Amino acid sequence: MGGDEIIMPRKKANVLVTSRECRGNPEKMIRRFIKKTKKEKIIDQIKEKRYYQKPSDKKRADRKKAERRRIRDELKKQRALEKRMRKNR
Repeated sequence: MGGDEIIMPRKKANVLVTSRECRGNPEKMIRRFIKKTKKEKIIDQIKEKRYYQKPSDKKRADRKKAERRRIRDELKKQRALEKRMRKNR
């Protein structure tokens, strides 16, 4: 083992859904479980680690995602401004 290895501590994600919080409804329990796993980004991590991705490809994808996020946020701001302008008329 070389000295250049860095071991990152894993964040433990305990996703618990109790019968009490869903009032015994199994469909509601499943939906709540899925929602909690999405919030913890567990599924995203599994999908991401399924295949090796070159660092350059990962950077490219991250840049693309950030650009989409910026555009979406800008559109949200514009729509909110337009809505305020219509309301003030």
